[in-house]
Amino acid sequence: MTALRAPRPKGGLERKTARKGWLFILPAVFLILVLSFYPMIQAFLLSLQKGSGNQLSYGGFSNYQRLPKDNTYVTALGNTFFYLIVQVPIMLVLALILAVMLNDEKLMGRGIYRTLIFLPCATSLVSCSMIFLQLFSNNGLLNSIMLKLGWVSEPIPFLTNALYARLVIVVTMLWRWTGYNMVFYLAGLQNIDHQIYEAARIDGATAFHQFTKITVPLLRPIILFTTVLSTNGTLQLFDEVRIMTAGGPGIGTATLSWYIYRITFESVPRFGYAAAMAFTIFIMVAILAFIQMKVGDRQ
Repeated sequence: MTALRAPRPKGGLERKTARKGWLFILPAVFLILVLSFYPMIQAFLLSLQKGSGNQLSYGGFSNYQRLPKDNTYVTALGNTFFYLIVQVPIMLVLALILAVMLNDEKLMGRGIYRTLIFLPCATSLVSCSMIFLQLFSNNGLLNSIMLKLGWVSEPIPFLTNALYARLVIVVTMLWRWTGYNMVFYLAGLQNIDHQIYEAARIDGATAFHQFTKITVPLLRPIILFTTVLSTNGTLQLFDEVRIMTAGGPGIGTATLSWYIYRITFESVPRFGYAAAMAFTIFIMVAILAFIQMKVGDRQ
């Protein structure tokens, strides 16, 4: 029998290397603490204040107790989750399908297709929203074409009907962000050994089985990453709603970020109440990210 060896203590070189490593990451840690965690704490403390303008006083959790009774907040919350539930799955599935198609070495001009699909990401949110506003307004391009072709007798109220307007916003987000997620999937696909697919084809696996049994499992970490990222972005949706519909008709397309902006800048500022709503977004993002990590990570 061999004697058990006691673990060797770390040498001086290892300790020096560890100290140098901490010195390298300290600036990043400092910036994260100052620019992320400190504002979070300040936002929470502000959410405990009640009143308007500069006339603030400690109100405890009164702002949070008020949220479920605020019809605008409830509607904005429902709209936000509508965008999340409808847009995010469609966008990620479409991005994955496009990535698989554009990863085919036999496809001619795939570099051009990749560029064209990714190009909307280089467009500013304001410009993107203005483009779709011009397309879907009552006298916009789409209604003008359909009227000339005789497909409709009067303009379709894309932006003045609540359901249509929400769907237009979903289409706008799909157009802009699908290519962004596609790039992540393309990067992941290029790291998968092609011999795995060749072996599967030899064994008689169809393209569908290769996609479901090889591609999706191997891309699981990237799919999880894009899901968390897209969820975070959708819960903070603001620009498209603000520019295209201003939350209308009525509050039919309002989101939580739009409502926070409205309370803070477009009416008598209620900073404490706005901070409480912002903190609820933070809590929802954290909870959904935690659930997605637990569901998506088998380890």
